[in-house]
Amino acid sequence: MAEPVNPSENQPRPDPNEKLVKVFDSEDESEALVVKGLLDAAGIDNDLASASLLQDAFPGLGGMIILVREQDADAAQRAIAERQSLTEDDETAEIEVTEDPHRKP
Repeated sequence: MAEPVNPSENQPRPDPNEKLVKVFDSEDESEALVVKGLLDAAGIDNDLASASLLQDAFPGLGGMIILVREQDADAAQRAIAERQSLTEDDETAEIEVTEDPHRKP
């Protein structure tokens, strides 16, 4: 009989001594979730936490904060910057509103 496979056994255990750095913070939870998804898609391990839980490390911060390993910080910041530049360049189409010619006055 084959032994059951436990996926958690294949995952590397996080090193509790790794230094984590903040790469993103936002008052808006939905914005932080989008950035977390972006980093997940880029294969960058990250942690989304409430900034209120991290007041000792980052005083005065509210909202949500994203932390990554120190060695992944540059890649994470590049990915975030690329996304921000794409959304800034993305122009929404203007919709011209005209009167319906079939509408009776």
